[in-house]
Amino acid sequence: MAAIARLLKPSSPSSSISSFLKRSVSTTTAVASEIESQHHQRPNLSDPKGSRNFQWVFLGCPGVGKGTYASRLSTLLGVPHIATGDLVRAELSSSGPLSRQLAEIVNQGKLVSDEIIFNLLSKRLEAGEAKGESGFILDGFPRTIRQAEILDEVTEIDLVVNLKLREDVLVEKCLGRRICSQCGKGFNVASINAKAENGRPGMSMAPLLPPSHCASKLITRADDTEEVVKARLHVYQETSKPVEDFYRDQGKLMEFDLPGGIPESWPKLLEALNLDDHEDERSAVA
Repeated sequence: MAAIARLLKPSSPSSSISSFLKRSVSTTTAVASEIESQHHQRPNLSDPKGSRNFQWVFLGCPGVGKGTYASRLSTLLGVPHIATGDLVRAELSSSGPLSRQLAEIVNQGKLVSDEIIFNLLSKRLEAGEAKGESGFILDGFPRTIRQAEILDEVTEIDLVVNLKLREDVLVEKCLGRRICSQCGKGFNVASINAKAENGRPGMSMAPLLPPSHCASKLITRADDTEEVVKARLHVYQETSKPVEDFYRDQGKLMEFDLPGGIPESWPKLLEALNLDDHEDERSAVA
């Protein structure tokens, strides 16, 4: 964590990125040896709040549910959930120098540049380090091979969870997303009943409705229009999906097909991760 914070606050963005990409032979050899020894093993998380730090990444198309499941696992494991999308939205709502530039990028469904993401992530990690945080679950980063190589240069990722969901359901989910303008919590008003077709099983997802005190304060994200959602999915396929292969080659990628909504998917995800502390599971689901 400290290494990332130090390396992500350079005198200039271009010089920092160049320095990230200089990997030593000894580091590469050590990492390869570790990957080889752990290849095809699932993590043993029977004591999820033990002494070790978890450094995980969540991958998946926009709207797949990375934030929902990463947040629940963050509570279960006792490590911070860091979503770069949230960092971007916080900057958008501020009067900072990047706000106008980010608004134009996001509203067009484009990816935010590496330099901007590094800047926002650096500030978040520095703030966490000052509070004594250790470990993390990254959500929305890395999105490109370049970002993955940079992250791989400065820290050791333990596990990469790749969430997958059929595209028609993804679009419907994104269009149903709502945020409480007062508390900032996310909800979803879409009631999804996708038919079985083309060899794909049917899928149902109940809406995630807000409590009464939030119901009148719901807003729709500016970038959650059908045109922008489909543009984001296209950009993901073109630039971010190869990151899956990057981590698959390292033996760190765990593919997880979401079978439905949270009630169906959460217990199965815990099972896939070998999380079997039942008291913690009940707490996370609540």
